[in-house]
Amino acid sequence: MKKVLIIDDDADYRRMTGEVLRQNGWQVLEAAEGETGLELVRQQRPEIVICDLLMPRCNGFLVCRRIRSDLSLRHTSVVVCSGREYEVDRLAAHEAGADDYLTKPFTPEELLNLLARIRPGGRDTTPGVMPASHTVAPARLKFWGVRGSIPTPGPSTVRYGGNTSCIEVRAGNEIIILDAGTGLRGLGRELMAEFGDQPLQLTLLLSHTHWDHIQGLPFFQPIYQPHCRLRILGFEGARRGLVNVLSGQMESPYFPVPLKELPGNIEIVELRDLDFQVGPVRVRAAFANHPGICVGYQLFTDQGSVAFFPDNEPHCRHEGTRAVAPTKKSASLDYARAEEQKIIEFLRGTDVLILDTQYDCAEYETHVGWGHGCVDDGVALALNSGAKQLYLFHHDPDHTDEKLDRMVAHARELAAQEPAALQVDVAREGAVVELASVAGHRTGT
Repeated sequence: MKKVLIIDDDADYRRMTGEVLRQNGWQVLEAAEGETGLELVRQQRPEIVICDLLMPRCNGFLVCRRIRSDLSLRHTSVVVCSGREYEVDRLAAHEAGADDYLTKPFTPEELLNLLARIRPGGRDTTPGVMPASHTVAPARLKFWGVRGSIPTPGPSTVRYGGNTSCIEVRAGNEIIILDAGTGLRGLGRELMAEFGDQPLQLTLLLSHTHWDHIQGLPFFQPIYQPHCRLRILGFEGARRGLVNVLSGQMESPYFPVPLKELPGNIEIVELRDLDFQVGPVRVRAAFANHPGICVGYQLFTDQGSVAFFPDNEPHCRHEGTRAVAPTKKSASLDYARAEEQKIIEFLRGTDVLILDTQYDCAEYETHVGWGHGCVDDGVALALNSGAKQLYLFHHDPDHTDEKLDRMVAHARELAAQEPAALQVDVAREGAVVELASVAGHRTGT
C-alpha cells in the first residue's frame, strides 16, 4: 500500500486530508510538526509528504530542503500547502525542492488530482519531471562531449566532436549527467527546449575537478532558471573542497556571475560512500589511476549498466606482465597487478564501458605517468572485464577524425582476435545508445 505522510499542526486538516486519502487506498501517517515529520520520513519512507508551510520548530521550506539533502530520500515527493496565496511562496517552495504547491482550503478533488500528477516514489512520470501524459522512454545515454584536455572545435574534429567530457543518462525518472565539460552547454540548451518552464530535477556526477571536466558548468542554462534543481555529487579535492573548486572558476575576474548568485537551485554534495542511489539507479564509484582524486562510475538501470572511466591509466600493461615503468621492483609490480584486478572486477560484466583511450600505443610510450590510457590496453581491459560494448573516449586534442577512424579500426582488429563478442566504437557527440539493446546483445535476446 502506498504511504503518505501529512505534516500539519492543524489537527482538523490532518484529519480531513487523511480521510480522503484512506478512502482512496493510501496508508496515512501523521505528524503535528516538522521535526517529528522528518523522523517519520526517515523511518517509514513514504512515497509522498504533504507538508504545511507554517509550522513550529521546522517550517515547510526546511522540511523540503532536509529531505532533498538526504540522497536516500530522493524517491520521496513533497507537496507544500499553505493558506497563503503569495506567488513568492510558491516559487520558494519549488526552489526548496517541493514537487508542487497546494493552497488551502482545497477540495478532495484538487488534492487527488494533484497527487495523480505526481508519480509516487518517482517525483513524476518521466525524466526531469514531465507532464503525466508523457511516457517513460527506454534507458539510454547520449554523448555531449567526448574530447579530453581542451575543447578542439574545427574542421578536423567535426565528425566526432570537439567538446570536452559530458554524457547524459536517462533512466526511469532520472536525468543523470556524467561530467560537466563544455558539452554541458549543448545539453543545457536541449533540456530548456524540451522542458521549458517545467520543474526540472537533475543530478550531476563529477569524475574529478580538472578543468576539462567542469568548465561547462558556468554555461549550463538550467542553473539560471529558478524552477530547475541541480544536485552535484563528487569527491573532495586535495587542497580545496568541491564547493570552493566549482565556485572558484566563476569568481571575478574569471566569470561575471558568481555561483552563489545564480537563481537556479544548486546543491553540492561531497560524497563519502562509493555505493549510493540516485532515485532507482544504483551507482558505484571506484578510484581511477589519475592525478588527484578521480573516480569512475558504474550506473545500474533496470535495462542495462554503463561504466564511465573518462580519465584512467592502467596500473600495469595488459600485454604480458610488463609494468608501466619497466624498472619497478617485483613487489611494486605485484601491487600494480592487484590494483588493476580491482578495476577489472569493478567493471565485471558491464554492458557499456566508456573508457579513457587517449593515446595509441606509440604515443602512450612517451606519456607514461600522465594518467591516461591507450587503445590497446583499453581493449584488453574491456575483454578481461567481460564488457559488452566499449566506447573509446577522452580523445586527444591533436587527434583528427581520420586519426580516430584508424584507432577504432585497430581496436576492432584486436577485439576480433578474441572469442568474446566485444563491440567497439568511438564516442561521438550526438550519438545515442539504448542500454536495453546492448544488454539484449549480451543475453542473446
